[in-house]
Amino acid sequence: MHPAAVLQLERMIDEYNTWRAVPEQERSPAPAWWWGPAIELRASSQPLPAEWCAQLGLPERATYAAAADVFLGAFAGQTAVPWAYDFPGKAEVPDPGVRELHPQPSDDSAFQP
Repeated sequence: MHPAAVLQLERMIDEYNTWRAVPEQERSPAPAWWWGPAIELRASSQPLPAEWCAQLGLPERATYAAAADVFLGAFAGQTAVPWAYDFPGKAEVPDPGVRELHPQPSDDSAFQP
């Protein structure tokens, strides 16, 4: 496993745990920046460190691919991704005009990849 990929996954695990600590009603959608690294890891059969397995709620000796499944599962049913200022919880933006400059799709529009 490339050292950069390992560092990136470590950062994602920390972010994931911070995100999961926010009550679900106040939690932002899963961030788009998890998507690419998770896709890259989904075919890796290397075992995760035990500490990371525990942090992700995976059994010991789970693989990097299982970790990728955790992150990809966070996107299930999601129709939009958050802006950086909305992560890990829905935030009040200091300048409401910022949201007007970058509108999110309405809830009734489906996300089309």
